[in-house]
Amino acid sequence: MTTEISTSTAPARGLALASFDDAFRFSQMVAKSEFAPKDFKGKPESCLLAIQHGSEIGLSPMQSLQSIAVINGRPCVWGDAALALVQSSPACEYVKEYVEGQGDGLTAVCVAQRRGYPAPTVSRFSMADAKRAGLAGKAGPWSQYPERMLALRARGFALRNAFADCLRGLVTAEEAQDYPTPSVPPQAAREPVVVRPKFDAPAPVADDPMGKARLAVSSAKTIEALDKLRRLVEERTAQGKFNREQHDELVALMRTKAEMLIGDSEDSDVEHFDAAEIEAEARA
Repeated sequence: MTTEISTSTAPARGLALASFDDAFRFSQMVAKSEFAPKDFKGKPESCLLAIQHGSEIGLSPMQSLQSIAVINGRPCVWGDAALALVQSSPACEYVKEYVEGQGDGLTAVCVAQRRGYPAPTVSRFSMADAKRAGLAGKAGPWSQYPERMLALRARGFALRNAFADCLRGLVTAEEAQDYPTPSVPPQAAREPVVVRPKFDAPAPVADDPMGKARLAVSSAKTIEALDKLRRLVEERTAQGKFNREQHDELVALMRTKAEMLIGDSEDSDVEHFDAAEIEAEARA
């Protein structure tokens, strides 16, 4: 990537910026000064890009800062600077502008003759056109200087059509200001997200008498199995397959499980699992 700044073939006037570093230091100085347009004040990066953009169409650094504008995110050139660029080009033979008619028939005309073209490029913009575009009577210059605004609009069309190579696709800032500003539609409020379980939750036992009975039967069977396991642990301990610590740990686990089941059940038949007996045996 080269650090050279694009330059025009026109003779250099004023300060010459030979490198990127030169241009950026100059941009920093301008951004801090009173010479910076309000849109570029305190923005050296924007100053640099304006200078580069201007140099590509033949403007000096200071001319670039005064003639290039960014409107609605698009670089533009003010109408008088566009006319100056075209008139300074050897391709331009002449540019003529005038106003004719009155009322809605008031029309600005721009005639641009490019050297070597058989006929001039003619553009017209009338007050009727301005009304259709919603510009006539608009607060600001369209109300204060309607003839001037009509002339700038006709000029922009004619110069872009006849001298596109001079303006490099830049529209006039006066035209860009009249474009509607893109608006972002407000997003509709979203409903809160409700997380639902994949499967329906089982009905509470208190609301299911049959489920309550099944729970009691299940508890009784479990305690009965625990009782058999307890006796098996006692036998294995007596055989020397479990030591006393292993015996105590296993019995304690079974006792805890039995107490949980007895506490959750209203069936007195499940209470045959004798916790006191377990405790006595555990101490033996």
